[in-house]
This record gives sequence, structure tokens and C-alpha cells, in this order.
Amino acid sequence: MANFSFDIVSEFDKAEMNNVFDQAQREIGSRYDFKGTPADLDWLEDKKGFKITGSGEWQIEAILDITRKKLAAREQSQKVLDTSKEFVESNLKTYQDVPFKQGLDQDKAKKITATIREQYPKVKTQIQGDAVRVTSNSKDDLQQVMQLLRAQDFDFPINFDNFR
Repeated sequence: MANFSFDIVSEFDKAEMNNVFDQAQREIGSRYDFKGTPADLDWLEDKKGFKITGSGEWQIEAILDITRKKLAAREQSQKVLDTSKEFVESNLKTYQDVPFKQGLDQDKAKKITATIREQYPKVKTQIQGDAVRVTSNSKDDLQQVMQLLRAQDFDFPINFDNFR
């Protein structure tokens, strides 16, 4: 019998994030309610997140809303945005750093494996660094595991790769 497997990871597509950034910047530049304001979207160091600038928290929320819409249009998870950082106000501007969530830590990996083991005890799971390897003798079981995980409401993005 053949063994089939795939990996569960928490990553974002850098090319798609570039596209989201470009589209959001274009919309911010063309919106009438942002004219003459410090509204801006910029990269954090090494493209690991966004730095959002606005004249107040309401404007930052509006820019975040634009970014979320662009993510949805490009079929990317909005859970990649970590909006837990505080707003910083200075010089009549408000800033917020929004880093991208990436990688599965031990707690997240354990939550995924527990969810899989509850529903599919025959499917084997193994935590490998910042990924979870799922193995089974049946491709159907693996597809059902994927459907189960997509239906779960985790607070972090998950992706599937390394199908074998």
C-alpha cells in the first residue's frame, strides 16, 4: 500500500502580498476622502508587514479595510495580518505596524494535530519544526482532513503543500 502525505504550514505568498500592497496604495492615492491627509501604506523592514499611516485611528481602520478587501480579491487569508499592535500617535499622525503572521509554533501545531486526531484517528500526524506532516494510506482521508481544517476557525492562516 502506498503512503500519501501533505504538510500543513502557516505562510503567505510574497508575490501576492506585493500585488495587494500595490493595489491598496493605488486605491489610497485615488480616494477623495484621503486627499490632503497623511494616509499611506508602506512596508515594514524586509517586507515582513505593513506600516500604516493616517490622521487618526478611523483612517487606519479604513486603510486596513482596503487591504483586507484586496487580500480577499486575491484569495489570500486575512488572518495573515497581525493587528494586535497599538496605535502610535505623533506629529498629528497615527501609525500602526501590522506584521504578517508566519510559521506554526508548538501550541498551534498541537491544536491542529488534536483536531485531526479527534475526527480521523487512523490518520497519522507529526510535528516537524514549523510544519505538521499528515500521513495516511487513503487519499480520501487526506482530502477530508483538508476540508475539516478549512472549516475550523483558527486565528492563524494555514496552507497545504508537499503533496505526495
